[in-house]
Amino acid sequence: MREHIIEVLRQKKKALDVFELSDCLYLKTAEDTKKLIQQLNLLEKDATIYHTNKNRYMLIEDSHLKRGIMHANKKGFGFVDVEDLEDDIYINENFMNGALHGDVVLVEITSKMNISRLEGRVLRIIERKLVNYIGEINFHKNIGYVTLDDDKIHLKIEVARKDSLNAVDGHKVVVTLDKKLDNHGRYSGKVLEIIGHKNDPGVDILSIVYKYNIATDFSDEVKQEVKELPMEVLKDDYTGRRDLRDMEIFTIDGDDTKDIDDAISIEKMDNGHYRLGVHIADVSYYVKEGSPLDQEAMERGTSVYLVDRVIPMIPHELSNGICSLNPNVDRLAISCMMEFDKNGQQVDYEIFESVICSKIQMTYKKVNSILENNIVPDGYELYEDSLRKMEELAQILRKMKKKRGYIDFEVDEAKILVDENCKPTDIVLRDRGLGELLIEDFMIAANECIATHIFYMELPFLYRIHEYPKEEKIRSYLSFIGTLGYHISGNIKDTRPQTIQKLVEYLSDKEEFKILSSLLLRSMQKAVYKEENLGHYGLASKCYTHFTSPIRRYPDTTVHRLLRTYLFKGDISAKTRAHWEQKLVYIAEHSSSRERASIDCEREVEDMKMAEYMEEHIGEEYEGIISSVMNFGLFVQLDNLIEGMVPIRDMPDFFHYNEETMTLTGERTHVTYTIGQRVLVKVVRASKEEKIIDFEILKKV
Repeated sequence: MREHIIEVLRQKKKALDVFELSDCLYLKTAEDTKKLIQQLNLLEKDATIYHTNKNRYMLIEDSHLKRGIMHANKKGFGFVDVEDLEDDIYINENFMNGALHGDVVLVEITSKMNISRLEGRVLRIIERKLVNYIGEINFHKNIGYVTLDDDKIHLKIEVARKDSLNAVDGHKVVVTLDKKLDNHGRYSGKVLEIIGHKNDPGVDILSIVYKYNIATDFSDEVKQEVKELPMEVLKDDYTGRRDLRDMEIFTIDGDDTKDIDDAISIEKMDNGHYRLGVHIADVSYYVKEGSPLDQEAMERGTSVYLVDRVIPMIPHELSNGICSLNPNVDRLAISCMMEFDKNGQQVDYEIFESVICSKIQMTYKKVNSILENNIVPDGYELYEDSLRKMEELAQILRKMKKKRGYIDFEVDEAKILVDENCKPTDIVLRDRGLGELLIEDFMIAANECIATHIFYMELPFLYRIHEYPKEEKIRSYLSFIGTLGYHISGNIKDTRPQTIQKLVEYLSDKEEFKILSSLLLRSMQKAVYKEENLGHYGLASKCYTHFTSPIRRYPDTTVHRLLRTYLFKGDISAKTRAHWEQKLVYIAEHSSSRERASIDCEREVEDMKMAEYMEEHIGEEYEGIISSVMNFGLFVQLDNLIEGMVPIRDMPDFFHYNEETMTLTGERTHVTYTIGQRVLVKVVRASKEEKIIDFEILKKV
């Protein structure tokens, strides 16, 4: 009945009372009406519908109310992010109504603060996202006071000794709320787990991991299931698989990679075409649907890669062992063999179960030595010809991608080097050479091939989608770069990938390109998982999925499972289709959510480690580029991607902020700061605990 009520309200697009709804739903009995009212109460409770003062019901999306996620500020106010609104809603601290950072809230828009900012008040907390909180406990007169790590959460939590699990001063703990003690955010609580002492190596990272609800250990049930799995390929496992063990297949990964998802092979055919093999670890063969191992992997959604550790989606026995495509051992795979002509057009392909034996575990560094410097490392002599053929094909595929509108934002990544105690020793840019690009091109090709095949079979499937950017975002971006003197001619409503690609190319030789490219990337929609094919904008791909990393991404494991069901077992029954149509909706939404949590966790750990690194460099001077300008100050990014703030309160003048041009101008000195300017800065403050770095501008460069 729930879905029928929503459908009726969506069609009518107006408020209906109980009797009108009853008529629309063709209800006949008093019992039916009772069930209707029960469902209306539930729909009102989760803010799907709005109950008006005149006893009528309408969808929230059709009302003046909005449902969104609260992003609180440490000063007490917050912003609510609403999915269908271009801008978020500002909430004054007096109208937070007890909402905390991360809560799902119901908001009433009360006014417009300025041209682009809405103001509102929280009417109700729909869902309290955080149940457990992370902080440091210290005792006074047998009461433990928890200082929360997240200063955006305004709670005062007190823990009695008996509820502290024998924690001591300085322990980082996971705590849950018990009773509300007053109306000013004071609660009693209980310690659920002790993470470790704040000064112990690695506890700083673990505290952030716990904050994002990322499990660090596997349940006894999962461990038992893993014990019962074979750690080598068995005789029966070969049945029905194509034997590729004699084929020249190898892997290319980072120096320290232990969970190897993908292997590749190449053949130059007599007709001049290339036959590319992408062979992916057959994780779903070992991780059976509905098993404890599968449920745990689905809940985690992804592996998490932090500066000194990997928190795997599946246990190490699988991720580094039987599923990993390690060299010189038999491994089960799903292979996608694709034939490309000299222009990069795919003219044929096969998808099948296989058994492979990787000949060598190559590294990007050594592959780049061959492809970029013509230096062949020891042990790579036999494979030089294959690598050069691969690079030929990769160049062709890249040219084809670019022709259709593929956008390369060329955004750099930082690599944080740490010692045995996880103390940062250096921060450098990650290499992205020809080897990295080659693997990226081949994986994209395989992902497109798999997605297109199932799409045309018209079967339930999981897609990786990236929707078109909102026109307003692009218009705003073009307006901003116009203030820097960069004017783009043409139709601003034309947001095709080719248009953005040309914009990136136009900016590519500008000194501030890296910052402008990053800002443009932020104007794009976020890529997510979806059970319907909406295309991938950034790749200019009509049909895309994630197939190539099943060890570390649950969507890829799901795609493998669907391939086995539809192609290898030939099960496309109505029952099977109905099962996946329902299940994929949850998998898509949950996987997108866990991916976002993983990215946020990784980013917060990096921010903390960068701040810790700069604590040792107070007073030192660096060159950087202004990456952002706000009304409270500006941000400067150093060449190794460390970013710090120059607070306006510390600047030696009164600065006026121009929101339209994103500039700060000194009232007395008339000096102007804007995005893209290079400056010399001095480090004046850094705090690992607060994850902040403050700079002082010495001069423009």
